[in-house]
Amino acid sequence: MSSLNLNWFKYAAPQRFYGLAGSLIPWFVVSGVILTIIGLVIGLGIAPTDHQQGDSYRIIFIHVPAAWMSMLIYLVMAFWAAIGLIFNARLASMLALSLAPTGAIMTFIALWTGAVWGKPTWGTWWVWDARLTSELVLLFLYFGFLSLHASIEDVRKADRSAALLAIVGVINVPIIYFSVKWWNTLHQGASISLTKAPTMATQMLTGMLIMVFAFWMYSIAVALYRCRNLILERERHADWVKEVL
Repeated sequence: MSSLNLNWFKYAAPQRFYGLAGSLIPWFVVSGVILTIIGLVIGLGIAPTDHQQGDSYRIIFIHVPAAWMSMLIYLVMAFWAAIGLIFNARLASMLALSLAPTGAIMTFIALWTGAVWGKPTWGTWWVWDARLTSELVLLFLYFGFLSLHASIEDVRKADRSAALLAIVGVINVPIIYFSVKWWNTLHQGASISLTKAPTMATQMLTGMLIMVFAFWMYSIAVALYRCRNLILERERHADWVKEVL
């Protein structure tokens, strides 16, 4: 049992996490690049043309992963923000702040690609659909989190205030996910379900899932990179930071 008695809190110290993140970033970057190439080859070259939407559906290989990541990143951001708020954990707050810009980017990509997809599909760039509107609210929540944090000079107070906003905003994530079930919307339902067989061809599903993992690798890599910079900024007076710089 002693071999399983690992100290999971070892890397809670910013100094140790800084080194760990630095060693992990290249792996996530390489994995992300490889997965992106494979996913795009399958999605744009191998997957068959959809019999209803033609080739315009291929934007799902960007749109769906971005939409999924926009929600997932928010949940992870809110989790770390809550850990930082409850336990006064500096690293947790830094992780939350590091995730927010990437989450905002993913949300913007989801909205933009959704508009590009909606024009040939629905005949318009935008409708005040429940799914689209709640996704737009998510973008505002990311902007609100970042703006609130930037507006407060005291870093610890900024962490706490932004954390409260992030936690409250979590209610929007299930609204986004279940909106197509709760309301009559133009947005199509989920193509993947844990209780039903996929409604898309195997090549389409494979390509999309690979792109999901590619986006995941990218998100982790840039969040770790951003967190390392935050650590250097906040711990700049520590002796170990002076040695690194």
